Amino acid sequence: MSADIRKLLVCVDETRIEMGRPVEPPVRRAVAIAVIANPYAGRWSESLDALVAIGEELGATLGAACVKALGIAPGEAQSFGKAAIVGERGELEHAAAILHPKLGAPLRVAVEKGAALVPSAKKMGGPGTAIDVPLGHKDAACVRSHFDAIEARVPDAPRGDEIVVAVAVTAGGRPHPRIGGLQVHEIVGKDGLR
Repeated sequence: MSADIRKLLVCVDETRIEMGRPVEPPVRRAVAIAVIANPYAGRWSESLDALVAIGEELGATLGAACVKALGIAPGEAQSFGKAAIVGERGELEHAAAILHPKLGAPLRVAVEKGAALVPSAKKMGGPGTAIDVPLGHKDAACVRSHFDAIEARVPDAPRGDEIVVAVAVTAGGRPHPRIGGLQVHEIVGKDGLR
């Protein structure tokens, strides 16, 4: 089953100055959001296979949209994350079906590699509900400079029978990171942690 997308939004956040200090190069983060029809809205289903397939489709679509919006090659992506908001006629498990079984593999293709787990968040809500899409380095979860989040919100979604799905990709870590830990140049990228 293909996603029935009512709306697609892509936003780029670029930080050039932090605490009065220039950020060189500027930190760029993109979030791509799809507002989709929930095929299970208002009814119980033991199988959520349609949402699993939609998650796989959206991992590719939204991941590629983020990379394109950032104007980078896939291998230049540094962090990623995913999130979903389910409307009132759905259930939290509908978000899990989209986010967990298959969304990650095509997102990893879109950002070239991605050995780390893709951080995620999910919640229930109505139109205008915001969610923070958690971010972590795509190849090494222990890189503290890339622990971050970006907000996703659609003023008229999710309606009761919809799901808002967001994927975020960055071209850098936080501005002026200085709390130590594993550095980007030290990443081995094999176990997803270091």
